[in-house]
Amino acid sequence: MPLLSRISCAALAFSATHVLAAPEAATPPVSATTADAPATASEEAVQLETVVVSASADASAQGLSRAYAGGQVARGGRAGILGTRDNLETPFSITSYTNALIQDRQAKSVGDVLQSDSGVRVARGFGNFQESYIIRGFVLGSDDVAYNGLYSLLPRQYIATELFERVEVLRGASAFLTGANPGGGGIGGAINLLPKRAPNDPLTRFTAGTGNGPYGSGALDVARRFGTDNAFGVRINAAYRDGDTAVDDEQAKLGLVSIGLDWRGDSARLSGDIGYQNNQLDQTRTNIQLGAVTRVPDAPDASKNYAQPWSYSNERDLFGTLRGEYDIIKNLTAYAAYGLRRSKEANSLANITVTDADTGAANTSRFDNTRKDRVDTGEVGLRGKLATGPVNHELVFAASYFEAEKDNAYAFDFFNTLATNLYTPTESPRPDFSANTFVGNELDNPELTNRTTLTSYAIGDTLDFLDKRLLLTLGLRHQTLKVENYAYTTGEPAPVYDDSRLSPSVGLVIRATKQISLYANYIEGLTQGDTAPSQATATPGKVLAPYVSRQKEVGMKFDAGKLGGGLALFTTKRPSGLVNAQNEFQAGGQDRHQGA
Repeated sequence: MPLLSRISCAALAFSATHVLAAPEAATPPVSATTADAPATASEEAVQLETVVVSASADASAQGLSRAYAGGQVARGGRAGILGTRDNLETPFSITSYTNALIQDRQAKSVGDVLQSDSGVRVARGFGNFQESYIIRGFVLGSDDVAYNGLYSLLPRQYIATELFERVEVLRGASAFLTGANPGGGGIGGAINLLPKRAPNDPLTRFTAGTGNGPYGSGALDVARRFGTDNAFGVRINAAYRDGDTAVDDEQAKLGLVSIGLDWRGDSARLSGDIGYQNNQLDQTRTNIQLGAVTRVPDAPDASKNYAQPWSYSNERDLFGTLRGEYDIIKNLTAYAAYGLRRSKEANSLANITVTDADTGAANTSRFDNTRKDRVDTGEVGLRGKLATGPVNHELVFAASYFEAEKDNAYAFDFFNTLATNLYTPTESPRPDFSANTFVGNELDNPELTNRTTLTSYAIGDTLDFLDKRLLLTLGLRHQTLKVENYAYTTGEPAPVYDDSRLSPSVGLVIRATKQISLYANYIEGLTQGDTAPSQATATPGKVLAPYVSRQKEVGMKFDAGKLGGGLALFTTKRPSGLVNAQNEFQAGGQDRHQGA
């Protein structure tokens, strides 16, 4: 059994792999022959058809896009409902990072993988310790990450790399391709994670690691295929991490297990996933706010921990998916998918507010929060091919549904402050909640505060002229956004936000040569309109119509075999709200991002 060890300045990782073939790689062509008897002249003249079997990440006949030279990125990726496309034949900017990159970089989360992408910035999201991703200047929250094409199925705070095979980054707006994001992101791009599937060869990989201080980790990845022609596949992943981090007194513990199943027949393909992740953080550094200071204070030492010893954040997630595909006739395929997530979160935080930039003097207070999430989502569709004279068509019809319910409760003791310091923190016992604590619902029994429902219908056609030298993609998606909010404690419903929009898209690819393609696109993004701020007293609670962002992009892509790249010029305009001279809230501003 080959042994592979990796050493870095921060950690030591050891892995033993039964078969070192990349999980996403297809097996070489296989020809069937007989060896029991000498071949006759007539038998020698018979050449059996070559059979190529490849593992699929999404129960799709398309399978995974092949890895590019070096193995760390793929030659293409999923362009939403259009399916998996080669990079040079796609009028959008897509990069797909493979499991080989995850292993080579020893990446632990989605954010670690995306550190490899010069067009993506990783930051802390709103609340707790979420990751957020900034693509083309717009923020995409971890709530809006898709799993095998379906939104919000994986843990929203932290997604461990053991749960997915690839990270696909689609740069730019994507309302037609992927539908509106439930969290209101997706203006600058979309992120889709592909699940792990059993490769064609047996796989057994164990990885152990250690880091600074008492920290240890272990991960097991096992995959096998069974049955006639290895039609049935099972892949099991389990991981456990526990110990100190590089920050003083900060501790992190994570445990997970996931099972991926797939079956492939002559005309049907099925796959399913079920997973569980438990992520616990103790005394983790929180956000820093600035009080009445005249300058930004100097940054504290990187290992300094200004969190209180009683602060924590726990998240438990159970998720599952089912996906199937059936070839009705030779060039017509029906598909359907369903996914769910059930989550529980609890935390006790102590964000600090700096009051003196020179000395680092600050104060903090206790803020507790509990939350439960219920997500159900699915899609159905048809994909087909036909020809009208010299023009070939790839058609897709799709419908999708998404519903998320959020139960929330909080206790915010804002006025009961504790003295501390950014540079020399003071540890205090956890205070009891005072009589002035702001409370919403019961922490032990959070109640429904939000329900978001998205429905959409889409149609797309990719027209192939001159044997793929000219590709024209046309698409439309009708999207309905329905948001219901309920008041904390009383459960009083707010006015329902229910609006819809038709989002068009046009994309053009010109294959100038076999190595170079030119492309252009117009595509829109769709998000819920803003709600009137408290100072807009003439229109309290007013919610604007859905915001439509408009993106125009032109670019060039090249593939020289072992070196590939591209150049994109884009501009994206997104509306925003403002309070006018009459103290009314209305749409009137504009957020424009443009770049290369």
